Amino acid sequence: MATLIPELSVTELKNLKAREIKQMKSCEVYSDGEYLFTAVIAQTDYIRSQAESMGQLGNALSGKTIEEIKEAVLV
Repeated sequence: MATLIPELSVTELKNLKAREIKQMKSCEVYSDGEYLFTAVIAQTDYIRSQAESMGQLGNALSGKTIEEIKEAVLV
């Protein structure tokens, strides 16, 4: 699917320092050609609050916490 924001591989993202990520534009993150997530780099408080609202909406629909994922690995 065509995107309006830059694409980045998860490998490229993992090689960046936090200060470098904070300077980036928002982007879509992929691994082996598969979409993983959209990284919204909030440059204003308004964008951050909107991203939090959208994240909360997405979390209400599905997804697991990091604790749930770690617990499933141990079982």
